[in-house]
Amino acid sequence: MHTMTRDPINSAAPAMTRDEVRAFDAFAINEIGVPGVVLMENAGRSCAEIIRERLKDAPSPKVCVFCGTGNNGGDGCVIARHLLNRSFGVSVVVCGDYDKIKGDARINLTILERMGQPIERLNLDDPDLSKKVAALTDSANMIVDALLGTGLRGQVSEQCSRLIESINDRHIPVFAVDIPSGLDCDTGEPLGPSIVAEQTVTFVAIKKGFTVSENARRYTGQVTVASIGVEPDIQRQRSD
Repeated sequence: MHTMTRDPINSAAPAMTRDEVRAFDAFAINEIGVPGVVLMENAGRSCAEIIRERLKDAPSPKVCVFCGTGNNGGDGCVIARHLLNRSFGVSVVVCGDYDKIKGDARINLTILERMGQPIERLNLDDPDLSKKVAALTDSANMIVDALLGTGLRGQVSEQCSRLIESINDRHIPVFAVDIPSGLDCDTGEPLGPSIVAEQTVTFVAIKKGFTVSENARRYTGQVTVASIGVEPDIQRQRSD
């Protein structure tokens, strides 16, 4: 696994915008030929290895993974599987409309189900949402935020805002997948309530917003860049 830790605000390393990240993913899939499900596997496995290292001193580590209905949630399912394989206690919580989960994310959710992993379904309109989040995270050493990815534009919905606030209120260390949910990829500013993470593992490159906003570090915590199996240098070399 290839990871590197950088200061997310003062880094001189190249940063990528939302559109640049999307273009790189398309390049990796369509021009290099790495299937999207393989990129998701590499991303999730990288995260799981970092979580294992962080919780290596916990006697019986427990992690609660909150998964959105897009590819960020798919990453969360991969993380859950690899932690289960390492005998972690893992709760997987699907947040939102279960039927909206498609493609690579659905593949990885189905794998978890076939492994016999119970999947919790959280209704974001539940008036007792905060109590449900508290019960789901009871005794967890870490919460994994795999709710909203870099594609978020516009204000966070009222339902997601309540969920994010409920997670932050737990005061349990949060590990954000790619970007803290609620943070804008390009500006680094919150689009309403945003997850306050202890660590963010971001994919391919530092996100532009992490470097241009003095506020971003409050939400990202420590930032690590993890490989998805294809590096931006390959794209640059091919375009030269």
